[in-house]
Amino acid sequence: MKICIVKLSAMGDIIHAMVALEFIKKHLPDSTVDWVVEAGFKGVLESNPHIDNILPVNLKAIKNQKSQIFSQIKLVKEYAKNDYDIVIDAQGLLKSAIVAKLLGAKVIAGFDKESTREGIAAFFYNKKVSIAYDENTIDRNVRVICEPLGIKVSSEEIINKTKFLYFKEEESTPLKDEYNLVVIGSTWESRNYPKEKFVELIERLQIHTYVVWGSDEEHEKALWMQEQSELVEILPKGSLNTLKKVISNAKLLIGNDTGPTHMAWGLNVPSITIFGPTPTNRVYVTPLNKVIKSSSKIDHYKLNKNDFSITEIEVDDIVKIAKELLV
Repeated sequence: MKICIVKLSAMGDIIHAMVALEFIKKHLPDSTVDWVVEAGFKGVLESNPHIDNILPVNLKAIKNQKSQIFSQIKLVKEYAKNDYDIVIDAQGLLKSAIVAKLLGAKVIAGFDKESTREGIAAFFYNKKVSIAYDENTIDRNVRVICEPLGIKVSSEEIINKTKFLYFKEEESTPLKDEYNLVVIGSTWESRNYPKEKFVELIERLQIHTYVVWGSDEEHEKALWMQEQSELVEILPKGSLNTLKKVISNAKLLIGNDTGPTHMAWGLNVPSITIFGPTPTNRVYVTPLNKVIKSSSKIDHYKLNKNDFSITEIEVDDIVKIAKELLV
């Protein structure tokens, strides 16, 4: 069977969907699996032995240059020559549904109109999966990918998954033999744990800690943190391959609800994800992967970007979880 998965972005969402690959190969060992993804996130998928072909697109370019729509349609139609038996849109957006349709398979699967934010996307599918929008994000991804293939996956199987993020060995910045990581940024400022509390946390744990950053603003925060503590060191900005490697060797990763933090789950590395205005059901809690959430209530259908309750989470509470994971 020739399968194509459409999951364009973002990093965390792609990671949450990738766990399904293990179960596809377990139940359909002779299948081939291709994956359509935004070019900027291609590195997340690279080196995974369960993906046969990574098919990059650049739909984001259309926002700035409308004429790009023609080149992107041409590119997707070129991918359609692979003659897929089934295309699965795991994104559930109008743009991803159009990509799935252009890939031209006889079977196009995705969420039904009640199960996604852009219900119009369901119009493009002839096999539909029903799962509530406020259900666990990982369960939703596994279900929409696996159910159309006749595969059932239990929560226990997901918890006991094998690691599914891989990297190529390459020269990189020398690192300490033992270290923690902190991920200080995310999509919105209200999702970010305060830099002052991160420094306090690092000092309390007394382990050399590298800081992962992505934007200029995050780099400024990281520089400030490095000035406050001899235990803090800024990682140079590198490739997604390097990021996976650095995370894979960490003793513990602590970070906001964002892609690099979710990489720890994909690599079976101990982690603590700090939640404020986003729901904790975006992740799986396992013996290695823990969460801590502020006291604010969440509306899954309308997240509040002005909810800064993450700043109220006590360092003591994170330290307690961290020490349990570091034993």
